[in-house]
Amino acid sequence: MSESFGARARKFMGWYSPEEPIDEFDEFDEVEEVAPVADITPVSRPTLTSIRRDEPAEDLTRIVTIHPTAYSDAVTIGEAFRDGTPVIINLTDMGEEEARRLVDFAAGLSFGLHGVIERVTNRVFLLSPATVEVAGDNTSGRRGSLYNQG
Repeated sequence: MSESFGARARKFMGWYSPEEPIDEFDEFDEVEEVAPVADITPVSRPTLTSIRRDEPAEDLTRIVTIHPTAYSDAVTIGEAFRDGTPVIINLTDMGEEEARRLVDFAAGLSFGLHGVIERVTNRVFLLSPATVEVAGDNTSGRRGSLYNQG
């Protein structure tokens, strides 16, 4: 029979010795085991539904004004707004960098709770819950104006 590729390569490289048995088999006869197939039942995904607490605007009895001095005051802002209370944030006592972080937090908070953030002055912002409508000078054109700066 002819020599296997491995035996010819060893002979060519000088690694072959006559005492070494010549392997005449290039392939193994293996039987592949077949794994059992399990029955798969498709699982339906649950339908996600947004639940909003729509309370009448007539129940509005207070507005919270917060003068934050540090970013840690964001907790107070978040808790008041989460409870459905409009929040006025006066950033005049904060540094520029921390004020920017707090405005970013407030924008995310209002977006997450379906509210609106509006710039009243350069350093004063109003967070209005979804159940509160703000009326005043040109507010209909300003709703969401914080995001539409170009």
